[in-house]
Amino acid sequence: MKEKIFVLDTNVLIHNPKALFAFDEHRVVIPITVIEEIDMFKKGVDEKGRNARQIGRFLDQLREKGSLKNGVETETGGTIQVAMSRKITDTTSDILIIDTNDNLIIGTAMYFQNKYPESKVVMVSKDANVRIKADAVGLVAQNFESDKVKFDELFTGYSEMKATKRRWDSLNNSGSVKLRDVDFFPNEFVDVSYKDEVITTRWHCPGKTLKPLEIYKGQDVFGISARNKEQELALDLLLDDSVRLVSLVGIAGTGKTLLAMAAGLNQVVEENKYTRLVISRPIFPLGKDLGFLPGSKEEKFNPWMQPIYDNMEILIYGHNEKADNGNGKVFGKKRPSLDEYLEYGFIELEPLTYIRGRSLPNQFIIIDEAQNLTPHEMKTIITRAGEGTKIVLTGDPYQIDIPYLDSESNGLSMAVEKLKQEAIIGHITLTKGERSLLADIAAKYF
Repeated sequence: MKEKIFVLDTNVLIHNPKALFAFDEHRVVIPITVIEEIDMFKKGVDEKGRNARQIGRFLDQLREKGSLKNGVETETGGTIQVAMSRKITDTTSDILIIDTNDNLIIGTAMYFQNKYPESKVVMVSKDANVRIKADAVGLVAQNFESDKVKFDELFTGYSEMKATKRRWDSLNNSGSVKLRDVDFFPNEFVDVSYKDEVITTRWHCPGKTLKPLEIYKGQDVFGISARNKEQELALDLLLDDSVRLVSLVGIAGTGKTLLAMAAGLNQVVEENKYTRLVISRPIFPLGKDLGFLPGSKEEKFNPWMQPIYDNMEILIYGHNEKADNGNGKVFGKKRPSLDEYLEYGFIELEPLTYIRGRSLPNQFIIIDEAQNLTPHEMKTIITRAGEGTKIVLTGDPYQIDIPYLDSESNGLSMAVEKLKQEAIIGHITLTKGERSLLADIAAKYF
């Protein structure tokens, strides 16, 4: 078999340090320029810094086994080597004029292509511009896609089934139907149809049974109720104590965050099922950043959490209005405000920066804008869950603000696809906007 030589760009390793070992029996080349760029990130406390330090540990362990200059054999039979960076050749000087770091990495790949003409040399980068330049000088260029799902085929959380008369009668008469010849994912919703009638059911995998919705039946949840069928399905999962992780994917205005917070407040404040509602989101600005913000942790974090405050105010105001018949009081006592909920400890707003290392038992946790998380960050968050904790992930994989992440490689999409077979996991994709007609039009055409 023809040997392949993969030359890795810095962003591939920063995205996933284990990419070093992802090429099986082939040769992996790390230009010195990549090591220098990684060294610039190693002091950071964010994901880049952690990954940079992990790459250093991996390479140091390999160095102890042999010479990185000549190449160290891996457990899969491949080779990993660190190579001197090479300048571009004369034949491409009219294309790549300046010896930038990117061009030095491309030049290294060209050097190996010239030195080993019998091998297939591949430039691997998550930067589209690097792949374009590599292609322009005659190199094979690829994105690193080992951690990707097919977004067009992403699990939606619901499907359809045409029933026989016997199964339809069983569903109507006994309230359930067992299926031995059909299988769905745990907690998947199924529209069962017979002639012109439809019943929405949910798959209960332990008994291989379809049952109509049992948890949410149109009742108010902390002052709000579902406006469409998708929201009904979402609330059925959010209010079910047996489902420990719920993911809600949808475009802006579909109600993902509002539904999650309403369910959380209802189960923390009204039903006392969890000790507190913890809400967090990745800190990443839309547009040009304003720089460092003054004040305490709470004061720094408040601008990023303003969308959460907005939704909270809507929920608490609506809940108080309904509960008090509009007079602002119940049994002569004033209903608590958002600030009072925060002061009492019912609600905690926490930056994701500080969640590493924590153990969070018996809490209702909402991670908003989860599409901006890497798969590793998603793993870190989910593994914080202690006994009795429920996690809700909300996000829109089409609105990603992090470089090198896309709709197929972000942590939210990965969680939906990889966890769908587990009995304590539930997912629903929301498509119908409910914020306003204008918001729905904007989401549709932009």
